[in-house]
Amino acid sequence: MDSLFYRKLARLALPISLQALLVALVAASDAAMLERVDQNSMAAVSLATQVQFLQNMGVFAVTTALSLLGAQYWGKGDRESIGKLFRIGLRTVGCLSLTVAALCVFAPRALMHVFAKGGPLVDIGAGYLRIAGLSYLLTGVTQCYLAILKVTDRAALSACIGGGAVFLNIALNAVFIYGLGPVPPLGARGAALATLLARTAELTAAMLSALAPNAIRADWRRLFERAPELSGDFRRALLPLSGGAFFWGCGFASYTAVMGHLGEDTSAANAAAAVVRDLLCCLTDGMAAATVVVVGNELGAGNLARGRLYGNRMGVISLFVGLMAAALVLAAAPAVLRYMKLSAGAHDLLHDMFFVLSLYMVGRCVNTIVINGIFTAGGDTLFDFYSLAVCMWCLAVPLAFLGAFVFHWHPVLVYACTCVDEVGKLPWVYLHFRRYKWVRNLTR
Repeated sequence: MDSLFYRKLARLALPISLQALLVALVAASDAAMLERVDQNSMAAVSLATQVQFLQNMGVFAVTTALSLLGAQYWGKGDRESIGKLFRIGLRTVGCLSLTVAALCVFAPRALMHVFAKGGPLVDIGAGYLRIAGLSYLLTGVTQCYLAILKVTDRAALSACIGGGAVFLNIALNAVFIYGLGPVPPLGARGAALATLLARTAELTAAMLSALAPNAIRADWRRLFERAPELSGDFRRALLPLSGGAFFWGCGFASYTAVMGHLGEDTSAANAAAAVVRDLLCCLTDGMAAATVVVVGNELGAGNLARGRLYGNRMGVISLFVGLMAAALVLAAAPAVLRYMKLSAGAHDLLHDMFFVLSLYMVGRCVNTIVINGIFTAGGDTLFDFYSLAVCMWCLAVPLAFLGAFVFHWHPVLVYACTCVDEVGKLPWVYLHFRRYKWVRNLTR
C-alpha cells in the first residue's frame, strides 16, 4: 500500500469535502428555514439561486483551469508562474461577476421569469436576487484565493475560511429570516442579506490569508501585467472547461425550469431532492479537487508513470464513492420525508424521486472524480465538453422537455429524464479513461 498517496489524498480531500459540505449546508439551511416560513419561499429561493448556480459554473471553469495549471507548476516548484496564473484568474472572474451582479440587481424579475411561470414565486425570487446579486461580485475573487490555497498545500486553511463563512451565513439566516432580537422577520430577503454579509467576511479572510509568510499573493499592482505564454496556456485550458461548465450549468438550470413549470408541488419536491443531492455530492467534489492536485503534482514534476498509477487508483475509488452515495440517499430518505413540511402531493413526489436519485448518484460520483479530477489533472478538458453536448443536450434535456410539455408524463418520470445523462455516459467515460490521453505534463 502506498501510504504517501493515501495520506496526501486524505489531507486534501477531507478539508475540501468538508468545505463543500458546509457550503451545501447553506442551501440546506435556506431551504429548511424558508420551508418553515412557507413552501413558496423555499421554492422561489431555490429557483432564484439558479442564477448563482450558472455564475458558479463560470467561476468553476476559471478556478479549475487555475488549479490544474497551478498544481502542475507547484509540483515543478515554480512559484512565479503560479502568481501570474493567480492574476489571470482574478481578471477573468472579475468580468464575469460584474455582469451577473448587474443583471441580478437591475433585472431580477426578467431572470425569475426564466425559471417560473409567474405569481408569488417570481415576486419572492426577484426580491431575493436584488440583494443576493451584490454578493455575486465577491464570490469569484474569493474562490480564486481559495483555489490557490488548495494547490499550495494549504487546503485546511481554505476549508477553515469557507467553513467559517458558512457558519456565519447559517447564523445570520436565523436572525434575518425569522427576525431575532430587534431585527424584523425578512423571509427570503433575509436569506439574501445573510448571504451578502457572509460572502463579505469570507473574502476579507481570504485576502488576509495571502499576507502570511511564503504565501502566493495576487499583487494587485500587477493585476493587468501581461504574461502571453501563460495566458495562452490558461485560455487553452479554460475554453473547453467553460464550454463544459456552460453546458452543464445551463442543462441543470433547464432541468430546474422544467420542474418549476410543472407546478408548485413538483418545484418544492425537486428543491428538496436537490438539497440532498448536493449534500451527498460534497465528498465527490472534494475527491475530484484533491485528484487534480495529487495527480497534477506528479505530472507536472515529470513523474508520468506515477501520475498514471494514481489516476488508476482514483478510478477504482470513484466507484466505491458512487455506491456509498447511492446507499446514503436511500438511508436518508425516511428522515428527510419526516422532517420536510411539504404538501401531501409534494411529499409523495419526493418519496419517488429518491429512488431515481440513488441510481443517479452512482454515475454522478464516478463521472465527477474521473472527468473533473483525473482528466482535468492532465489538461484533458475537451472530453467533458463533448460528453455534455451529447448526453445532456442531445438526450436528457430534450427528453425532459418532451416529457413535460408534449407527452405530459408524470413528474417523477420527467425527473428521471433529468438524471439519465450521468448514467448514460459511464461506458464512454471508461473507454476514454483507458486511452490515457490525460497523462501529460503541461508545464513550460
